[in-house]
Amino acid sequence: MSEIFDVLRREFIYVWYYFTIQLRQIFWYWVLGMVIGSAVSVFAKDAIHGAFEKIRDKKWGLWGLIPASILGVASPLCMYGTIPIAASFSKHGMRHNWLAAFMMSSVLLNPQLIMYSTALGTTALIIRIVSCTVCGVVAGLVVHIVYKDKPFFNFEGFEPRASHDTHPNLFLRFIFNLGRNLKATGLYFLLGVLLSALFQRYVPADKFAELFGKTNEGFGVLMAATIGVPLYACGGGTIPLIREWLAMGMSMGSASAFMITGPATKITNLGALKIVLGMKRFILYIAFVMAFSLVTGMIVNLIV
Repeated sequence: MSEIFDVLRREFIYVWYYFTIQLRQIFWYWVLGMVIGSAVSVFAKDAIHGAFEKIRDKKWGLWGLIPASILGVASPLCMYGTIPIAASFSKHGMRHNWLAAFMMSSVLLNPQLIMYSTALGTTALIIRIVSCTVCGVVAGLVVHIVYKDKPFFNFEGFEPRASHDTHPNLFLRFIFNLGRNLKATGLYFLLGVLLSALFQRYVPADKFAELFGKTNEGFGVLMAATIGVPLYACGGGTIPLIREWLAMGMSMGSASAFMITGPATKITNLGALKIVLGMKRFILYIAFVMAFSLVTGMIVNLIV
């Protein structure tokens, strides 16, 4: 019995060692992401959504998909916050292909997650920003081609929610928002660090690189896109995992595929999207996400 306890104790020390190293390396990226995300939400959210509202009457045609997608990336809201805003835009006559671009990129990325992703290095950060923005543009194009002038979303019953950021003191409003962000993401962040420590301790780097590396890039990208569906729970929680996977030999293309399917198929996001899309369009959405992530992963592996 004492031998078993000795083994467990030794393994705990190893995992704790890897955990503390990972935590020290990435903790301040997480903190910076919290601060920037809360600052954008408190001080710039209305300006971002106002800018999207202002482009409604512009005669930009399909070119309008680009600013719509960029503003989606800049929006700090989660999907349950984005849908009521999009419903309001739709009610005021916003084109549904522009809304599709805005919502798709908003699902994939936000200012907070951009700051988290700086922990992955400049190359991964640029790839994430570009691929998520392009995904929004392509989603808008698909809606335009397939549905033309027919409505794509059904926003019946969705109204803008009351904002939590109502305190008259701007500094306290920021502090309260930061506290909500910490509460919402802290546990997932620590879980991500723990999982990355477990990977580092128990998963052989050479086997991982063989499965997800460039030597097996087609299957690796497919596998990464697939595991993004069940593994993704919170953007901040997956950054330590992706960072460790890249260090273990995961190709940048596989990481890119994971970073698209993960947030796009996050359970809370899917629940909201199923309501506004209906079953037929919801299946189209899932097929689009998987296809785009696979193509993106293959292209990234060719370029990087």
